[in-house]
Amino acid sequence: MRIITLIENTPGAPGCAHEHGLSLYIETARHTLLLDTGASDAFAANAAALGLDLGRVDTVVLSHGHYDHAGGLLRMAQLAPQAAIYMQRGAGQDFYHGARYIGIDKAILQLPGVRLLDGDCRLDDELFLFAGVTGRRFWPQSNLELRAAGPGGVLRQDDFAHEQCLVVTQGVRHILLSGCAHNGIFNILDRYRALFGADPDVVVSGFHMKKAEPYTDAEWQVIEDTGRALQAYRHTQFYTGHCTGRPAQERLQQILGAQLRALHSGVALDL
Repeated sequence: MRIITLIENTPGAPGCAHEHGLSLYIETARHTLLLDTGASDAFAANAAALGLDLGRVDTVVLSHGHYDHAGGLLRMAQLAPQAAIYMQRGAGQDFYHGARYIGIDKAILQLPGVRLLDGDCRLDDELFLFAGVTGRRFWPQSNLELRAAGPGGVLRQDDFAHEQCLVVTQGVRHILLSGCAHNGIFNILDRYRALFGADPDVVVSGFHMKKAEPYTDAEWQVIEDTGRALQAYRHTQFYTGHCTGRPAQERLQQILGAQLRALHSGVALDL
């Protein structure tokens, strides 16, 4: 199995753009798929620079309903009109960071390839999608700034019911992929364990720790506590980037060492 970070916040492969967004190109034994499409069509330019044919993609998964993960979906639908696009039904709501709209382009919902899901969905023996994460262990406090429009357009705290995770099974190995882990990486891991009875072999996910302003002492403590708690997953390899933020990622790296590796635009992971 191969995963190529088509776009992410940090530079990587020569000739590849980077932006605040995430898109992962995944080749399995039976599928060519994408998890998310970044904030723009830059993911497609990077794919061309890397010699990847996005016209071969058969499946697209949207991790949640934010622009920095869905910004290239309309372009992707042009490149691979045959691809099925899976998203939770709630991903089409109106989402805000303060007064700024951060939801998806509503034209995406009219694409013929869109499949709206209500919770978990097994696509086949390789691909499984799950939602329904309800725990609040180490829940990212930056979520408190994020709102969803409820009935009558009234804004409420986003509960991230629209977030879904992808599990890829290759033989006896299981790879868990999430976009931002808004529901909290430990709550996602708890739900995974409830579904599969064990921990994943590999996790690829943002941890939603990125901040524009300096971290407080309390926030640094949460980052360090997160790193120590992740050490307990002794047989799981973690890859992170995008919304984790470089300072938090570097602190986590000090704790986890080789158990945590960084994502960069255009860089491949051979698993």
